[in-house]
Amino acid sequence: MKTLIIARHGNTFRPGETPTRVGAKTDLPLVEEERARGIGKYLKKNGYAPTKIYAAPLKRTMETAKLAAEELDFTGAIEPLTDFTEIDYGPDENKTEDEVIARIGQDAIDLWNSKAIVPNGWKVDPEKLTKVWKDFAGSIKDGETVLAVSSNGVIRFAPHITADYDAFCAEHDIKVATGGVCVFVFENGAWTAKEWNIKAFKLI
Repeated sequence: MKTLIIARHGNTFRPGETPTRVGAKTDLPLVEEERARGIGKYLKKNGYAPTKIYAAPLKRTMETAKLAAEELDFTGAIEPLTDFTEIDYGPDENKTEDEVIARIGQDAIDLWNSKAIVPNGWKVDPEKLTKVWKDFAGSIKDGETVLAVSSNGVIRFAPHITADYDAFCAEHDIKVATGGVCVFVFENGAWTAKEWNIKAFKLI
């Protein structure tokens, strides 16, 4: 069996602050540790022991990976992987949600959150991101458990490693929460989602 664990980074905005679309060009640090440490605590509590940890080379993802690794007693190197860097929101980068909706409309946001249909102006290549996840999953060796820390815009393409992405989208909310954990297992020649968007920090 192979196991791929995917986690979204922790919070980059404090309570009361107005969040913005934080993409590839906005490199914010974490403002809290609870959600990142919650990832590691949850995985350890449930018997997951990553043999490798990868993270997008941004502050929020690398910091999350480091804190999760501490809770897992993981002593190896955290490997930066640019393929997992958050998408570029184009003209909506670092804009508030109200500003984004004013430009592209609520329907475009809803389609992005339900089916990963890219809004006009965002610099996203769905085929490339699909290939990134399929290639990465394919590189995992039998018996390995791998943790990848990325961002919301990238993670929603990960379920393409399963047999039916459309069916997955119909059954799940593909927008993963900050500190959310997703677990895929490879058995009998296929990847399946064992857990999706688990709010780990609430379960420890």
